[in-house]
Amino acid sequence: MANRKNRSDRNGKYVLKKKGSLSKKTARGFVGLVAFVAAIYCIISIAQDKSEIAEQQAILDGLYAEAEALRAENTSYESIINEDDERAYMERIAIEVLGYAYPSERRFYDTTRS
Repeated sequence: MANRKNRSDRNGKYVLKKKGSLSKKTARGFVGLVAFVAAIYCIISIAQDKSEIAEQQAILDGLYAEAEALRAENTSYESIINEDDERAYMERIAIEVLGYAYPSERRFYDTTRS
């Protein structure tokens, strides 16, 4: 009868206390600890979510900029397609981009620059 205490209730009977039971104070402390851990978890989770949102927003801004550049390039291609004189366009590309020249044309290149 190790569980018996020398305390008696109002009727004079001994009160048995179970070894595994928690007192109200201990239970409140446990609930408070659980609430504190839950609050810390929520704060950390919110901070991580904000960080991820900022990262995704930066990626989205980059995609918007890329889309705008592609729209400008598309507009350029549309104007080329709508041109009446395709020969002038092809000549310009051949000279500026590919480096072609007419047979009678002489080109001089500055070789002093490195």
